[in-house]
Amino acid sequence: MYSTKKLYFILYFLAVGLAILAFSNFQKAHFEAYTQKIPGTQVTFTMTPIQAGEFLMGDNSSSAADETPAHRVNLDAFWIGTHEVTWDAFELFLDKNYELAISEEPLGARVDGLSRPSLPYLDMTFGMGKEGKPAIGMTQYGAIQYCHWLFLKTGIFYRLPTEAEWEYAARAGSSSSYFFGEDQESLEVYAWTAENSKESTQKVGMKKPSPWGIYDIYGNVLEWTYDQYEPDFYKRSSSNNPVNPATKLYPRVVRGGSFASPASEANSTKRFKSSPDWKRIDPQIPKSQWWFPEAPFLGLRLVRPLNPPSPEEINAYYTASPITDY
Repeated sequence: MYSTKKLYFILYFLAVGLAILAFSNFQKAHFEAYTQKIPGTQVTFTMTPIQAGEFLMGDNSSSAADETPAHRVNLDAFWIGTHEVTWDAFELFLDKNYELAISEEPLGARVDGLSRPSLPYLDMTFGMGKEGKPAIGMTQYGAIQYCHWLFLKTGIFYRLPTEAEWEYAARAGSSSSYFFGEDQESLEVYAWTAENSKESTQKVGMKKPSPWGIYDIYGNVLEWTYDQYEPDFYKRSSSNNPVNPATKLYPRVVRGGSFASPASEANSTKRFKSSPDWKRIDPQIPKSQWWFPEAPFLGLRLVRPLNPPSPEEINAYYTASPITDY
């Protein structure tokens, strides 16, 4: 026979265990694809879940030294945008007057007071158009501030992917150069590259998705990550949720290739880096913290971690001061 005290503790720990199991099942049950409506508008975007897991990051067979050594990485679960952020979603942030014109409700003091970029002095699409196409030309700071605006609108912590998260999502469980294998000829059905894009961005979602439901992860536009680019970072990278926060303005990591990239470079492991050359025609001194006037091949894709950081960490992520660019 159990004593009353022992029985109490058995029942207590059983209840705690059941509560933990119920919470875990609740999280799993709600970790699924969803459509996010931007409040006050009819604009939506979709996010797909990426389960926590381990993968081999990098490529020891690559001729690019910055892709070596291949190394094991463990990542927590997150959602990632099924598509690159489009102009219809980005322009709401870019142009407050446009947001006011189409908004179905007041913006709110925090959204209304958010710092936003000045409207570009030139056509940031370079004649390629906006309808259904990815937003382009923003700096990493501009991309993060877009995420900040979304947070104020939705209450959800959206951010840029880390370099490791981007590669994990792009690989979709594969260990090859492309999620479909090594046959470069097959890229045609998944991506817009220099071989088929006619030197222009294309509407998102027109090609086949990856096995994880992600469109245009290769090609169309390069995509920002949060990380500083260092050619030897893989040699000292952490194995758990690695991130290399940027402390210098250049270079920073962008991934995936673009409509201007050859098919051979639009793959899961190729590391691209930002360049001050992208601002050569910017007449401002200091140069814009928001725009790269000569980067019509650069956009962004959103990530949302399953387990968000603390309010203090979220605030620090969004309010870091931009580095002056002379």
